[in-house]
Amino acid sequence: MAILAVILSVAIVGSIASYFYLDSKLTRKNILVDYAGRPAAGSGQNWLITGSDSRQGLSRKQERKLATGHDVSGMRSDTIMVLHMPANGNPAVLISLPRDSYVPIPGHGSDKINAAYALGGPRLLAETVQNVTGLRIDHYMGIGFGGFVRVVDAIGGVRLCLKAPLVDPAAGLHLHKGCQVLSGAEALGFVRSRHNFATQDLQRVQNQRVFLRALLRKLTSAGVIANPFSGLPAASGVAGTLTVDQGTHLFQLLRVAFALRNPITTTVPIAGNIVTPSNESALQWNRDAALKLFHEIRSDQRISKNLITGSTQAG
Repeated sequence: MAILAVILSVAIVGSIASYFYLDSKLTRKNILVDYAGRPAAGSGQNWLITGSDSRQGLSRKQERKLATGHDVSGMRSDTIMVLHMPANGNPAVLISLPRDSYVPIPGHGSDKINAAYALGGPRLLAETVQNVTGLRIDHYMGIGFGGFVRVVDAIGGVRLCLKAPLVDPAAGLHLHKGCQVLSGAEALGFVRSRHNFATQDLQRVQNQRVFLRALLRKLTSAGVIANPFSGLPAASGVAGTLTVDQGTHLFQLLRVAFALRNPITTTVPIAGNIVTPSNESALQWNRDAALKLFHEIRSDQRISKNLITGSTQAG
């Protein structure tokens, strides 16, 4: 009994030490600030999740290997999602906001939504998203190209089953039909690829949700969590690559990870394509349907079936 008590004590102390160590590795920034007209808090909790095209930390060799290009200035957000975690026990809802969505950006007129990230970073993007959705964002989580690759590689890759081959030289992608384990570089190519699809970015955001669910299922699996030789390096790899708001801690990210294992997934309702004043192609939201979706989110209602597009691969 004495030996068992010592072992348990060491395990508990080690777990606590690991928690605070991993929590300290998160990069925290003052992103979610109050401003005039910020939406009031609704039911449940809303997260803004972004994946940026930042090359920070990548060498020229890594840029060539990942087909990201180089000498790319500024930052853009290739992935913009809102995760709603209801307070009433309903399933979590993950909503993609396509990067080409044409929306008002505070202080900059109307533009594609990812321009908000380029112009003012996560803080301006968060304000833009809150204004156009009417949802108060409670927490923020973001990751760049290099961090994404390291997370996937840290857990030994992610298994994905494809309906058709996917070859996209622009994304450095050569995947065959059927089930396979994607490395970090292959996973990055998969979530970036859009040129092969008739609906371009609208299919890409579905692929991003498909992969995110597969990634979180692997990351929260017993084989990763229970094995310290894979679990701790994976957790360290994840924590060291994430940027979060000042109020986010590790235990909250763990809740998000489990919520993302099997959420309801959809894309904000789209009315069609438009040409902007600068002669660029952009996406216009279906305003009435989008307002209905965000109202249901804000009040913790079950999402109407006609507003759920799901997440499926093309092919």
